[in-house]
Amino acid sequence: MNALARRIAQRIRTEGPLSLAAYMAMALYDPRCGYYATRDPLGESGDYVTAPELSQIFGELIGLWCADLWQRSGGPSPLVLAELGPGRGLLASDLLRAAACVPEFRRAIRLYLIEASPRLRAEQKTRLAFAEPVWVEQVDALPPGPMLLVANEFLDALPVRQFVRGKALWSERLVGIDPEDRLVFVDGPESFAASLLVPEASRESAEEGAVVEICPAALALASVLGARLEAEMGAALFVDYGAVAAQGRASLRAYRGHRRVHPLVAPGAVDLTADVDFGAVLEAARREGALCYGPVSQARFLGALGIELRLAALSRAATEAMRERLEKSVRLLLDPNEMGNLFKAVAITSPGMPAPEGFAGSRVQP
Repeated sequence: MNALARRIAQRIRTEGPLSLAAYMAMALYDPRCGYYATRDPLGESGDYVTAPELSQIFGELIGLWCADLWQRSGGPSPLVLAELGPGRGLLASDLLRAAACVPEFRRAIRLYLIEASPRLRAEQKTRLAFAEPVWVEQVDALPPGPMLLVANEFLDALPVRQFVRGKALWSERLVGIDPEDRLVFVDGPESFAASLLVPEASRESAEEGAVVEICPAALALASVLGARLEAEMGAALFVDYGAVAAQGRASLRAYRGHRRVHPLVAPGAVDLTADVDFGAVLEAARREGALCYGPVSQARFLGALGIELRLAALSRAATEAMRERLEKSVRLLLDPNEMGNLFKAVAITSPGMPAPEGFAGSRVQP
């Protein structure tokens, strides 16, 4: 056991088995030993690579998406521009560079960042110093007023819970310790309390042994955003991976050095992630009165925003080697066998706002 595993084991001895959400919260966000507190997880030397790491075009197109929606919504100023999980600050940097093409939009922006990693926050301070960003701990702490919020690969890192269908009722999948003090998955007792937490669509139809996964933190975030956007002008854009209709299927997994490992091995040293249930997220926001769009594939979304035109423009002034890198990165973003179909985009907007670009025909109906 590493140091964090020993602390988790001691907590289990004191409190009993932990929910997966409690385990993930410690493994990812513990201030001393958690994954995001102790390392830079991004890039080839880390555990995963994100779209802004692959290509500047990704952030530039999102910047133009924001500028277009801002203009068609009346151009309010000042504007809260918030990013959840900004990583190294590349998306925000590319977004703001593109925003400069619309000077009035760029002048209206007040940049706010929500970042759990002290290491990444330090890098953001350096890269984004020109934009004078303000860091807040959660969405509730963002100032009032018109807002555009963006998040790339944020929802997939939020803690999940899993439930197992028993003979009569459901039980929660937990993290315990075996006789040799190793962290292991265990199932709690079947109960009405656990059963009520399972989405109704899965509760009665699932067969014995079926596992259902929910992400309370993602649903809570969607509800908060939905309520805010119902009351104040704005929109939120999420790009992440998952299924169009996940239906709560279990997907928790772990990666280290770009290779898949067991989720309970070396907590704090591996990336824990789960597919986003986009349908559940959008429904939580819609119930609060917001309008919802998507999910649409990343390939469709970026294609509608003009990724091929931007690639051509950059390629004209690039060396042959640079052109090859640009083309390779764009192919990864669009290829249906790579990120093109795996990643999806969804948007949440205030009632009365124009439909956001890239989501034609995808508004979620009541």
